[in-house]
Amino acid sequence: MTTTRTTFLALALALSLGTAATAHAHASFEQDEVASESSFNAVLQIPHGCDGKATTEVQVKLPEGFVFAKPQPKAGWELEIIKGDYRKSYDNHGKAVTSGPLEIRWKNGNLSDDYYDTFVINGKISGFDKETQLAFPVTQLCGASDKVVWDQIAAEGQSAHALEHPAPTITVTPAQAGGHHHDDMAGMTGMAGMADAPVKAGSLEISGGAVKAMLPGAKVGGGGFVVKNDGSEEDTLVSVESPAAGRVELHEMTMQNDVMKMRKLDGGIAVPAGETVKLESGGLHLMFMDVKKPFAEGDSIPVTLTFEKAGKVDYTLPVGNAAGGAHKHN
Repeated sequence: MTTTRTTFLALALALSLGTAATAHAHASFEQDEVASESSFNAVLQIPHGCDGKATTEVQVKLPEGFVFAKPQPKAGWELEIIKGDYRKSYDNHGKAVTSGPLEIRWKNGNLSDDYYDTFVINGKISGFDKETQLAFPVTQLCGASDKVVWDQIAAEGQSAHALEHPAPTITVTPAQAGGHHHDDMAGMTGMAGMADAPVKAGSLEISGGAVKAMLPGAKVGGGGFVVKNDGSEEDTLVSVESPAAGRVELHEMTMQNDVMKMRKLDGGIAVPAGETVKLESGGLHLMFMDVKKPFAEGDSIPVTLTFEKAGKVDYTLPVGNAAGGAHKHN
């Protein structure tokens, strides 16, 4: 099998749970049952290090039938996606797909043994017509020489609790008859209809706002909106404030030598005359830091936008899946 590797520097959304109250003694998933032909957020829980040492790398092997995988970047960790051929073909909105991610690795991080964290992979469960147990072998590295391998699979009739290092598993149930399952990642675009009515500020029009729902305990969130400049002069988004967060930063993600990097834009974001600029996941976007209460779907997050020429304008961002990709167009 031929594999290819793509490496990203994941200086992006941090996804961290602040309490270990529900942690297991071994690596496991928050949700352990899902219907076939459904999208699934595999939220892997890492409850401790290696004999007290900090975790520096987490490797997850993806089983056949968990396809179209997309990992959640984590602040301070490099993200490596190992791709290769599936054993069979899978349908992706009418297109036959025969290859994709086979293993995900978060690398060069530092998760102290005193803390608990999660590592998230979104994908689709496909191709199962009867109840099936899917195992995701995990290797947890702590420095150059220490590691814990969670790869044991219980035999028929055996309890996973009897194993010393059980692999994280999920139970796949047959697809629901007539059911329709939305791909969670599909919600990363087309959020304009969720926001309030467009807001005017001088020659600028703000619309299409959205922020992404957060897991309990998370402190960093992301989101954005669309700003259209109908005037004859360029304006600049100087800053954003929100009572829902300690601070809001303007960020940009770019690809540099096959490495995805995120940087803070201290100089603001330009909105050229006659153009539209979209702030969304994967490019220009907002980062909500020190969030006071994790954003939940259905919430509304108030923000105050400050532009160099148009001045201050209040706007509200609905909580859902953040829009993905960033671009400008005339």
